[in-house]
Amino acid sequence: MTFASYTWVLPLVALLAAGLFAGFTAGMFGVGGGFVVVPAMLLILPLLGGMKGEYAHVAIGTSAATIIVSSIRAVRAQMKRGAVEWDILKAWAPWLVIGDAIGVYLAGKIDGTVLKLIFATGVMLMSIMFIVPRLNRLVISEKMPGPVATAAIAGGLGVFSSLLGIGGGTIAITVMTLCSRTIHRAIATASGIGTLIAIPTAIGFAIIGWPHMAKVGALPWGSLGFINVPAAIAIASMSILTAPLGVAAAHRLPPAPLKMVFGGYLVVISLFMFKSALKV
Repeated sequence: MTFASYTWVLPLVALLAAGLFAGFTAGMFGVGGGFVVVPAMLLILPLLGGMKGEYAHVAIGTSAATIIVSSIRAVRAQMKRGAVEWDILKAWAPWLVIGDAIGVYLAGKIDGTVLKLIFATGVMLMSIMFIVPRLNRLVISEKMPGPVATAAIAGGLGVFSSLLGIGGGTIAITVMTLCSRTIHRAIATASGIGTLIAIPTAIGFAIIGWPHMAKVGALPWGSLGFINVPAAIAIASMSILTAPLGVAAAHRLPPAPLKMVFGGYLVVISLFMFKSALKV
């Protein structure tokens, strides 16, 4: 595929729009933006070339690359408000990285259809956390989990998030609020967790996708392994602008109605992904 200007006009506009939305949701909900980027990429990739069987991997790898930017931007904005709990990030970091490595390895062994089904199922489960707000109001402990539980939760979160190309914020926020952290501090800390997940995931998808670059026409133009660099740059450039706006909204607006709306969006995305995977 040649880099013809007209070929990229429509995809570029769509990618920029996805970046604006992804950045805002990353700041607002601490979710990294992958719930926006992955489905957007799956819609846009047919316009960019490459083999259909590779689209799911490219979408997830590119999503991880954009989350690096959006989550760093969000966590920097949260730092200015003093809302990030660094002790939690330090305790979770090694297990998140280990889980990421396992998830990327599994992703390299799974075909695109199965990845779509995993994404659809994961998104549907995540929607429950937003649609049933009482889950974020429950408190079962005054302290965060101990070392063994932390390893299991953070490691599992790393596996799950790397397979889906998301920042893992929803699960992390739920764990923290169950352990008496306020929703605002949980969202702020989850932004940092998104960074810890996205960096090794993006590197991993670039590595496992590297052999596919030797296949002529297998990947869209500009791909570095399973990361489409032009798409990642377009999305990330917009997320930089809107992530701080999402952070500001999270601290000013009532979270309940916004969570319901976002939960509904996740249900729609999940159904779209099931339809795409099952070809119904």
